[in-house]
Amino acid sequence: MDKHRFMPRWRRWDTCSLCEQRYHGVVYCALGWACWKTYVGRPEADLARGFAMTELGNGLLYAGHHEDALTVQEAELATQRRLGSHPERILVTRTNIALTYQQLRRPEEALTMHEAILAGRRKLNGQEDSRTLAAAQSYAMSLMSLNRFEAARSVSSKFVPVARRVLGEGHELTLKMRMLYAGTFYYDANAALDDLREAVATLVEVDRIARRVLGNSHPLTGTVGRVLRDSRARLAARETLPAGSA
Repeated sequence: MDKHRFMPRWRRWDTCSLCEQRYHGVVYCALGWACWKTYVGRPEADLARGFAMTELGNGLLYAGHHEDALTVQEAELATQRRLGSHPERILVTRTNIALTYQQLRRPEEALTMHEAILAGRRKLNGQEDSRTLAAAQSYAMSLMSLNRFEAARSVSSKFVPVARRVLGEGHELTLKMRMLYAGTFYYDANAALDDLREAVATLVEVDRIARRVLGNSHPLTGTVGRVLRDSRARLAARETLPAGSA
């Protein structure tokens, strides 16, 4: 099978050919079921059947049917392992499972999965691949969700310079990673005042780049703007406290 010809056609199951935006909600869920019904009769090792299972799991996930999505994803992972699928496919499925764990409020399991995914990406794709950087971002976010700020800061500090060098300052992932790094100080009640000032300075720069590159209407620009306003307010409150106050 020629994947270069196959994948653009396959994307019609999850991406609108007119606006080029991914489907979501009940539309994505309906297309996921339609895709699965189309290919379920093929042999278990057939590539299209495997992709259809992925579409079904994602459709259920983004329509809010998280328990059902996890059932499909775990069955998909078991099948891939039994068939000896390529590590790339297995990593994609494990990433989807980690996202579902987060939606199901199972943060410890999500963290364990994200840590393993990052290790797998570094081994398969190397330190500077965009998929490895995205895995590092997800792992750091998972640490943040458990208030493990120092650990999240350690991961971010290693990968943010790589993202800036490899992807560029204006890439969405670079901006997200820098925002998260600032957040490791902003959300940490025990962060030093100078660290909080550094976080605000970082967010100011990220906000400026996002507005220039992505535009004011982009969702990420709006998120950065809100986080920047909140961090400035927190910094102002900290600076008015007496010395030595918590």
